[in-house]
Amino acid sequence: MNEFWLTVSIFGALGFLIILGVPFAFASGGVALGFALFLFGPDSLLLIVSRIHDMIGNHVLLAVPLFVLMGCLLERAGLAERLFHVMYVWSGRMRGGLAIGVILTGTILAALVGVVGAEVVTLGLVALPSLIRRGYDRNLSLGVICAAGSLGAMIPPSIVLIFYGLIANVSITGLFMAAALPGIMLAGSYIAYIVLVGLVAPDKVPAAPAEDRPKTLIETILLGRQLVFPLGIIACVLGALYAGIATPTEAAAIGTFLVVLVMIFERTFSKRVLAESVVQTSKTVGSVVWIFLGANALISVYAFAGGLTFITNTMISLDLPAIGLILVMFAIFFVLGMIVDWIAIAFLTLPVFVPIVSELGFDLVWFGIIFCLSMQISYLTPPFGPAAFYLRSVAPKDVTLEQIYAGIFPFVLLQVIVIGLCLFFPGLVLWLPKTLGTG
Repeated sequence: MNEFWLTVSIFGALGFLIILGVPFAFASGGVALGFALFLFGPDSLLLIVSRIHDMIGNHVLLAVPLFVLMGCLLERAGLAERLFHVMYVWSGRMRGGLAIGVILTGTILAALVGVVGAEVVTLGLVALPSLIRRGYDRNLSLGVICAAGSLGAMIPPSIVLIFYGLIANVSITGLFMAAALPGIMLAGSYIAYIVLVGLVAPDKVPAAPAEDRPKTLIETILLGRQLVFPLGIIACVLGALYAGIATPTEAAAIGTFLVVLVMIFERTFSKRVLAESVVQTSKTVGSVVWIFLGANALISVYAFAGGLTFITNTMISLDLPAIGLILVMFAIFFVLGMIVDWIAIAFLTLPVFVPIVSELGFDLVWFGIIFCLSMQISYLTPPFGPAAFYLRSVAPKDVTLEQIYAGIFPFVLLQVIVIGLCLFFPGLVLWLPKTLGTG
C-alpha cells in the first residue's frame, strides 16, 4: 500500500469510528492495532509498546497530575469566590467593571489551576449570576466567562504547553516564559474589548451600584490581603521555574504543597476535600492518558509505514513560502479543533509538523505558542467547543448553546488577532525566554 492510500485508509477509518460515536482514545487505538497487524504482523505490537513505554516514562509527565491536583484543591478552597469579589470591587467603578473582574479572576486562576473545565465551571457558578443580576448583556456575560476560563490553556503552567514540550522535545521552562506575554496580550485584549463595549453600548455593561463599592481607600487596600496567598503561590511556582531552581515537575510539587499549607492555615483542608480532589484528578488525568496511548499508537504505526515522511515531503513540496506553510498548519489546527480534543490534535499533528517547522528554520518554542493559542481557540469554536458545554452545564436552564456561541464569537476574533501578531512578530513570543537565557 503506497503512502497516499495508507493515509486515506488510516484517517478515513479513524473519522468513520468517531462519526459512529466511538471515543477518540479507543477509535485511534483500535485503528492502530488493526493496521499494525494488517501491515506488519503481530511482531509490530512490540514496537508500539516500546514507543509508548519510552514516551510515558518521561518524568515531565508527572507535572500533569500534580498541576491538576493543585487546581482541584484550589477549586474546593473557595479561592475563586474571594478573587472575584476583590477584582469586582477594585474594577467596579467603571462600566464593565464586573466583566473585567471576571477576566482578571480568570487570569489568576489560569496561573493557579490550569484546567479549563474547572475554571469555566467555577466562573460560571460564581460570576454568571452576578453578571445577569446586575443587568449585563447575557450573550456578552456568557462569552466573557468562556473566554476567561479558556485562558488556562495558554497561561503557564499550561498542560497544553507541557505536552507540546514533551512531543517536540523543547524546554518546558522556555515555553512557559514564551507564553507569558501572549497570555497577557490575550487577557488585555479581552479587557480592551469590554472597555470599548462600555463606550459604544454602555447599557450592556453597567457600572457597579454604589452599595457594592468600598466606602474608603483603606477598605479598598485591605481587600488586597485576599490576594496574598494566590499571588504568593504563583510567584513561588513560576519564580522557581524561571530562576532555574526547579524543573516543571518539581515546581508542580512545590505548588501543590503550598496549596495544602494554605488550606490548612485557612482551615479549609479536610480528608473529604483531599479525597474528592484526588478522585477528580484521577478522572481528568485518566482520560488524558487513554487519549495519549491511543493517539501515540496510531502515529507510531503511521510512522512505521512511512506516512510521516510522505506528509513531510508533500508539505515541503507545496509552492508556498515558509510562513505560508505555517498558516496551513494553523488552518489545520483550527479545523481539527472544531471536532477533536486538543490532546488528540497534539499527538496526531505535532509529530508531523514539528520536523517540518524545524526544517524551515523556525523556532520550535515560537511554534509551540502558536499551537497553544490555536488549542485555546479550539475550546471555544463550535460544534465541539468544550468551554461552551462546561458553561451550559452550570448556567440557568433558559441559556442555550446558541447564546453562548454568539457571546464567544468576538473573543475568538480577538484570539485570531493575537495569533496573527505572534505569527508575524515572533519577538513578542521569544523576547522573554531569550532575555532570560532559556530560548
